[in-house]
Amino acid sequence: MIRVLLAEDQAMVRGALSALLKLESDLDVIGTAADGEEAWTLIQHSIANNSGPDVVVTDIEMPRLTGLELAQRIRDNKLQCKVIILTTFARPGFLRRALDAGVSGYLLKDAPAEQLAEALRKVHRGGRAIDPQLALEAWSGDDPLNDRERQVLRLAGEGLSASDIAEQLHLSQGTVRNYLSEAIGKLGVGNRIEAYRLSRQKGWL
Repeated sequence: MIRVLLAEDQAMVRGALSALLKLESDLDVIGTAADGEEAWTLIQHSIANNSGPDVVVTDIEMPRLTGLELAQRIRDNKLQCKVIILTTFARPGFLRRALDAGVSGYLLKDAPAEQLAEALRKVHRGGRAIDPQLALEAWSGDDPLNDRERQVLRLAGEGLSASDIAEQLHLSQGTVRNYLSEAIGKLGVGNRIEAYRLSRQKGWL
């Protein structure tokens, strides 16, 4: 039996996925979470009870802790469970970041349900399950941003001022402005808003 944990912030989608996977005789949905932080707590509790998930299926954009951040945390803590990203974001940049975070699968939500079930089996066996079209496109354009530039730009795009960003990231305002300036220059745009929009479009944020 393959133990599966679902992390999805939309309750209806989470319920539908759980119901579909429970129809498979070899899959056991051991828990569901509304965000990455809740998923992380469930993973830790289940591991403590010797019943940790074999595979975590997670969306990317979720409150508190994103799917990519959850995958990185699982990787950094050297946990044995595999991660499959299930998302609406058909963007090569997201796939590249997901692979960098150590995920074993990346599927789109409009894929047939049986494709997810088969992906779970494949990943559990040690393989990878990547949307083939995205895999072809993933290496077509390099992400020019470093991690700190990406972090600062994401907060700026959410409407935070340089002083707010500086306080949240424990940096000086001058350093924040330098990161924003570097990001704007690398992307060849006119301001932070354009830089944010372009980066989102490319899947770099």
